[in-house]
Amino acid sequence: MAMDTTLRPTTAGGTGGTLGTRTNAPSPLLPARPTTPVDGASASAPAAPPATATPLRSGGSAAQLDSGLQDQVARAQQALDYLDRVSTQLETLKGELTAKLAGTRNGARLQLEAQVRQLAKTLTSRRQDGGASIDSNLNYSAAPAVQRFRIRGLDIASLRKSAPQTLSFSVGSVGGPQMSVNIDPDQSNQDIARALDRTLAPMGVRARLDDKGELVFLASESDWPAIKDSIGVSGRGRVTTEEVPASLAPDKWTVNADTGNADALRQSLREVVQALERVHRSQVAASDALAAASAQVAAAEAPAPNVTLAAEDFTKAAASTDYESLLALTSALVGVSRDRVLALLGLR
Repeated sequence: MAMDTTLRPTTAGGTGGTLGTRTNAPSPLLPARPTTPVDGASASAPAAPPATATPLRSGGSAAQLDSGLQDQVARAQQALDYLDRVSTQLETLKGELTAKLAGTRNGARLQLEAQVRQLAKTLTSRRQDGGASIDSNLNYSAAPAVQRFRIRGLDIASLRKSAPQTLSFSVGSVGGPQMSVNIDPDQSNQDIARALDRTLAPMGVRARLDDKGELVFLASESDWPAIKDSIGVSGRGRVTTEEVPASLAPDKWTVNADTGNADALRQSLREVVQALERVHRSQVAASDALAAASAQVAAAEAPAPNVTLAAEDFTKAAASTDYESLLALTSALVGVSRDRVLALLGLR
C-alpha cells in the first residue's frame, strides 16, 4: 500500500494550499529552459508561462575526448598483449634450448621445433596483433612501426665516390614531385645521411646510418607496399629496394637444434636472450605510453559541475511559487540528510 506524505502550507509558497505528494509518484519531466538566440532577440521575447519551471543546471556538457589519445591507449594496450605473448614463448624457447644443451630432457628437439613454429606464427601476425607500434625487431614506439630497407647501388661508399653530384628523388607510381640533394666530397657520412633524410622526408621516406655505419632507409609499414616499387632516382629510373631482414630468425634455431652442435645451440640461446631483453624494454616503453595516454584521457574528461551556477539555479527554483518548481525541489530533497550534505561538501 502506498504511503501518502503531506507537506503543510508554507509561507514561502504563498499559495494558501496544501501540496499532496505520494512517495511512489513519478516526478514530472520539467520542460527545458528556453535558449537565448544568438542575435539577442530574447530581450523582446514574451515571458514564459507561470507554470514553467526552471531546471537546475548540471555545470555544462562533458568534454569531448581526443580520439587520438583514445587510439594511443588502444594501440599501447594491444602492443602489451602481443608482447606478453611473445615474451612467454621466448621464455619457453629459452628453457627448451637450455634443456637441449644440458641433455636433461628427452624429446627436447621435438619440443623445441614445436615452440619455434609457434613463435614464428606469432611473429607473422605482428602487424595485425601488435597495435601497429612494434617493428620486426620487437621494438616498441608510440609512432607507427617502420620498415627498414636499402636501395641497391645507393650506399655511402658509392655516393662519396661519385661526389660532387646532385640527385633527384621521386616517390609515386606516376613519378611524383622530385626533390634534389647535393652530395659534396667534404661531407661526413652523417652529413650525407642527414641531407638525404631532409630531402626524402616530405615523401614519407627517412634516411639513417645503422649501428654499422651503413645507409638505411625507413618508411611506415602501412605505406611500404606503395613505396617499395615506386622510388625513382635521377639517371637510374626506378630503383630496386631490399628489405632489411629482422634480427630475430627462429627458423635458424631449428636448424641449429638439428645439427646438435653445442656452439650453434649456445648462439641460438644468446639470440633468444637478446630478443627477450628487447621485448622487456618494449614492454616498459608500452606501459609508460599507456600510462601517459590514460592520464591525458582522464584529464580530458568533463570538469566538475559548476557549483556556483547550480546554487544560483537552486535559489531561483526555490523562490518560484508554482507547483512544478516546488514539486521538483521536494522530490530532489527526499532522503537528503544533514550528514550526506556535510559529506558532499567535504569533497570540495
